[in-house]
Amino acid sequence: MPHPEIDSTATQAMHSVLGRTIIVTGSGQGVGRGMAHHLGKAGANVVVAEWNAEKMARTCAELTELSVPNLGVEVDINERDQIEAMVAATVKKFGRVDGLINNAQTFRANMPVAEVSADDVEVFYHSGVLGTLWAMQAVYPHMKDAGWGRIVNFGSSMGRVGGAGFGAYNASKEAIRGLSRTAAREWAQDGIIVNIIAPAAAPPRAEGSAAFEEFMRTCPMGRNGDSELDVGPIAHFLCSDACRFVTGHTFMVDGGNFLWS
Repeated sequence: MPHPEIDSTATQAMHSVLGRTIIVTGSGQGVGRGMAHHLGKAGANVVVAEWNAEKMARTCAELTELSVPNLGVEVDINERDQIEAMVAATVKKFGRVDGLINNAQTFRANMPVAEVSADDVEVFYHSGVLGTLWAMQAVYPHMKDAGWGRIVNFGSSMGRVGGAGFGAYNASKEAIRGLSRTAAREWAQDGIIVNIIAPAAAPPRAEGSAAFEEFMRTCPMGRNGDSELDVGPIAHFLCSDACRFVTGHTFMVDGGNFLWS
């Protein structure tokens, strides 16, 4: 029998993203696309923020086929004015912005720390750290006015364990985690919760690479993560009321691979 003190309707509402408007950057492919699908199927309005127009249109078409309210916005996360325009378009379309998932980041080939250039660091820092910061700043006034907001930034399992060959990338991801923790502390009083996901859901193109094979060798679960079914539910939780007392944390969605750190 149901527990007499538990209101099942209220409990379901707490875990729901129904009617929430959530921006997912880099949702034209990979992890971003998987999260967009998961959140859309759960009832959220999804903003597909993507620099590649063809990939953006594909995800939007998929969401439309699923009867998910959506908006496609072409945005280069290296450009602050485009990020601000993305948020403005979201508010114009849906009248609100409840969640922001900063997933997109420019990537470069791996290399040893001894060979990392200032340009390599700048590419990761600009698209990752500054792109994340600008998006957070753009949604902040809207979330503050609403007294409710959820921000999910992306760290990296590689950043946590200091993966070889990922020096510039890891530096940017750890900077994003530091930025996120500070925002979590400063914005908690505004009703805004900020958390980090460090995933391991490699795209098909990574299969066969040395990094992928090493991950598969050390991962306790022995499999790659699924963007929609493994990462999506964590993003869902972090965009709901269910995480109302959790902020500033990093969620290692990597099949237990961090246990090797």
